[in-house]
Amino acid sequence: MKTDQLQAPSFATRLRRVDNVAIAITAIFAIIAIVDLPQFQVSLRFVGSAIQNTFVYMFISIGLAAYAKATGADNLISRAFQGPIGMAIVGGALMGALSPFCSCGVVPVIVALLSMGVPLAPVMAFWLASPLMDPSMFVMTVGTLGWDFAVAKTLAAVGIGLLGGVGVVALQKVGLLGELTLRDGVGNGGCGAARIRKPKEVVWRFWTESERVSSLVASFKTNALFLGKWLILAFVLESLMVAYVPNDFITRIAGGTGPWPVVLATLIGIPSYLNGYAALPLVKGLIEQGLAPGAAMAFLVGGGVTSIPAAMAVAAIARPRVFAAYLGLAIVGALIAGYAYDFWATHG
Repeated sequence: MKTDQLQAPSFATRLRRVDNVAIAITAIFAIIAIVDLPQFQVSLRFVGSAIQNTFVYMFISIGLAAYAKATGADNLISRAFQGPIGMAIVGGALMGALSPFCSCGVVPVIVALLSMGVPLAPVMAFWLASPLMDPSMFVMTVGTLGWDFAVAKTLAAVGIGLLGGVGVVALQKVGLLGELTLRDGVGNGGCGAARIRKPKEVVWRFWTESERVSSLVASFKTNALFLGKWLILAFVLESLMVAYVPNDFITRIAGGTGPWPVVLATLIGIPSYLNGYAALPLVKGLIEQGLAPGAAMAFLVGGGVTSIPAAMAVAAIARPRVFAAYLGLAIVGALIAGYAYDFWATHG
């Protein structure tokens, strides 16, 4: 046997295999234990209780995503972009609100659609709506923030998608957006394009095919790990927020009425948003500490689309004007959603 085959992986290689979220959770707990041991115990109990309260919703949401993957229902996206531009925008927004893609995971699909020649307007509608809501996210939102908020966020996802599609059409008419959308060297489509051009047949009774059963199991494991680690991190941060952030601090920043709480929540959501699932318990904690309902909605909508990881992914594949339109339409949509939900919560 060759000598290099006997060598153990280097420290750098082993370090890259360690999950960053797991490192963050471990580091936070270690720091709490050193600095404030009583709070360490409180945080452990808080996280355990939060997991117990959300377990059923998490199980259902993971199961829905795995079922969509196993049956092939997640490959029906291309049907939303057929027909006249107006209908395509509506279809893109609706499909975006139903698709199981996060703000970064949707990028390969966007590249595939644009490289196939699908107009930017319906693609933008799908692009903006997709990270904000899907069936599993809806279930988790109901479990964390209630039916009213879940329904309102779903309407906001569709609304921001429609705004994105119509906004692109308007920008193109005045010459601010050209025909080219992707950066040079981006756009071969890859496997994402193949799935959209020739989607696999949907098999609702997936258990008749062993390959689809294996896909269900693999998807369930992957989503359980992904969702579980982010929720644990969110619950840890929420426990610290409850312990150390004064109630009046949140109230002063975004707990009142008027335009500023929504504006501030939208801007804060850009750098501080973690991911859609992790944000839910954090926002719940902020609401309990006085965060205005509209500000909470603006944080979730704006942060879901314009978070730093998502923005970096979009900037890597889109031309500067398309990237600017993406950010601008997302921020405007978040503000509108926040003000609308604030008005409904106050007068509804």
